[in-house]
Amino acid sequence: MLFKRSHTCGELTAKNIGEEVVLNGWVGPRRDHGGLIFIDLRDRYGVTQIVFTEKDEKLHEQAEDLRAEYVIGIKGEVISRGEAVNPNLTTGEIEIEVKDMVVYSEAETPPFEIKDDITTSEETRLRYRYLDLRRPELQQKLLMRSKVYESVRSFYHDQDFAEVETPVLMRSTPEGARDYLVPSRVNAGKFFALPQSPQTYKQLLMVSGFDRYFQIVKCFRDEDLRADRQPEFTQIDVEMSFVDEEDIYSYHEALMKKLLKDTVNKDISTPFPRMSYEDAMNTYGSDKPDTRFGLEFADFSEIVKDAEFKVFSGTVANGGGVVGITVPGQGEMGRGAIDRLTDRVKKETGAGGLIYIKMQEDGPLCSVAKFLTEDIVDRMVEKAGAEKGDLVLILAGPKPEVLKQLGQLRLIMGEEYELIDESAFNFLWVTEFPLLEWDEETHRYHAMHHPFTSPKAEDIDKLDEDPGSVNARAYDLVLNGNEIGGGSIRIHDQKTQSRMFELLGIGEAEAREKFGFLLDAFKFGAPPHGGIALGLDRIVMLLTGANSLRDVIAFPKNQKAQSMMDNSPDVVDEKQLDELHISIKRQIREQLK
Repeated sequence: MLFKRSHTCGELTAKNIGEEVVLNGWVGPRRDHGGLIFIDLRDRYGVTQIVFTEKDEKLHEQAEDLRAEYVIGIKGEVISRGEAVNPNLTTGEIEIEVKDMVVYSEAETPPFEIKDDITTSEETRLRYRYLDLRRPELQQKLLMRSKVYESVRSFYHDQDFAEVETPVLMRSTPEGARDYLVPSRVNAGKFFALPQSPQTYKQLLMVSGFDRYFQIVKCFRDEDLRADRQPEFTQIDVEMSFVDEEDIYSYHEALMKKLLKDTVNKDISTPFPRMSYEDAMNTYGSDKPDTRFGLEFADFSEIVKDAEFKVFSGTVANGGGVVGITVPGQGEMGRGAIDRLTDRVKKETGAGGLIYIKMQEDGPLCSVAKFLTEDIVDRMVEKAGAEKGDLVLILAGPKPEVLKQLGQLRLIMGEEYELIDESAFNFLWVTEFPLLEWDEETHRYHAMHHPFTSPKAEDIDKLDEDPGSVNARAYDLVLNGNEIGGGSIRIHDQKTQSRMFELLGIGEAEAREKFGFLLDAFKFGAPPHGGIALGLDRIVMLLTGANSLRDVIAFPKNQKAQSMMDNSPDVVDEKQLDELHISIKRQIREQLK
């Protein structure tokens, strides 16, 4: 028997008092008060208190048998809770006096309580993910994700973008992270790859004349995981023809403005600030700086280059830097606290040590004062903008490592002393990235974004003489210290694209084999084009305040790229392997037994 519900468990209010209603849901906490049995009935919309009285003895006996997570349907009358109002619930003014009930299914005692703020291990919650998803906290995060989908799609459709699906089975690419490979049964010895990005397909759509494309697309990377990475992830993929950087910026500032209003009812200002990659590294030690708080870098290198203190002067002479931050109000930090901070900095950043200047009442106290003149210390204080009561923290080392280390220290201090405005949504465009980066291990250049990114027009002549100095027409969108998107204006002519492959060590034959279809397409007229890919999972994580991407994905993988719930990946039948023309190495086969 099915009771067709008339309302959800989060819908009824005082205006419904006196109505006959039908609810369906899961049994939550139960309270027996003599002849009355109160139960919180839960669905994804909320909670409604239902009450069984002794008016119907049989029904009351049935209620006594109900246990947590039974799935039931009830019919009853909406009545007032009188003075026992629960202000924390939308339905807190009413309850349902049950007149009839059906038990759809019984339930075993779950391995953890279905409520928020549980201390159950993540491993257990992932194993029983379908139970974890009953918790309101996770349900709200996934409902927020649904709102993001709706807002994004409506924005692009309103702007006349075409939503086009690109293949999930494609060819493997030589750049980027490791591909997930899919063996072909009908093409023995050959493999598809799952897409790390629809990059080449969306560029081909521009060649095809679809001047505005978007797709909310699943992508895959076989790489080591951490809190903000998953082997399969979702991105908002966009490409546009006949545009420059300014068009990309303005469209996606408008998208973010709409998205935050639609989801968290937050009004944000546009246009977003912009900062070059070089300025971001020199000011914050990161290409994705968190601008919700200050602690910008001061560079003391010029001041200390001739100092007797060899840690400073020697570092500068070898091309390194001496840099620092000023932490307001921490000038009285004790020696023990500074020693603990120094140990933490060494452990977490790899820095060799930490030097400080305390701004005390009687003047600055420098931890290496005996090696520095008063004039040098005073000039460092002035450069740092430090005032009485402040603490200047200083690192020395080779660049760019020391900048990154100080960037990590900056974040440590921002979190430790609650300098970060957790309510803010600070967007930033980081621009003018280097086109290439040199890899000491492989002794060749790698594309900083990808091999289809266009160099800046004024730098094209440097490609032959000094490729490392060439800047790209690339940009990242940063939110609160997290990269949420990246893109570029693309190369759209065959000659420049071939030159780029050359610089990356991709020979003519390999380029033809891997990307011949793209190079051929450019022969038939390619428009200037560019785009961006936005990390939908990461955006939802930031909007909901989640600590991990796993909290905003319905069925995520753990840090070993495994699904604890359905035990995947798993071994497969020998017959399947034979059909796919695959044999497993003997030692691996033994391990799997």
